Amino acid sequence: MAKIYTRTGDQGLTSITHGRRVPKDDVRVEAYGALDEANAVLGWLRARLEAAGDPAVGWFAEAARAVERVQNDLFNVGFDWVWNQGEPSITAAHVEQLERDIDAWYAAIPAVDDFVLPGGSEIAALAHVARTTVRRAERRGVRLNREAALNPESLRYVNRLSDWLFALARRANVEVGRAETIVTRHARRKPPNRRF
Repeated sequence: MAKIYTRTGDQGLTSITHGRRVPKDDVRVEAYGALDEANAVLGWLRARLEAAGDPAVGWFAEAARAVERVQNDLFNVGFDWVWNQGEPSITAAHVEQLERDIDAWYAAIPAVDDFVLPGGSEIAALAHVARTTVRRAERRGVRLNREAALNPESLRYVNRLSDWLFALARRANVEVGRAETIVTRHARRKPPNRRF
């Protein structure tokens, strides 16, 4: 690419598959744009993981490598969502890898019986930001799927990825010895008994 700018999108249109031009707020562009946003947050998370521990060994290094793998996977989810034809890039094996990671991380996490507030360590807080960004991408994908019948494994992958990030956040807090904060439930008030 000789220049980063092309001026072809200055009128609010962009090119997708086979040179087709669509508005930049097209449902497909919204979907893969949300994946791009999630991937950028994952890059930030990976940078923090790499800075947190020995770059070659330990849980932080393992988690950073796993995040890099997921970033590559998300690009492939994007390929599935943009082209939506031919051999899918994301398969059940990719989903199963996320599940193996979750199970391994959860083996070292104390059980909780209620909701956990996002936060604790900086890495955990950032993993929660990534998790919510992934959830937005999932919502965009679900909307696109109503129009385009996406690869179902790509949707499963994005759904499982938010669980994966939740597990990563909780494990990061364990690794640095930070206690998690459980949600304080307020008393539920009954609606007033009114007569109309």
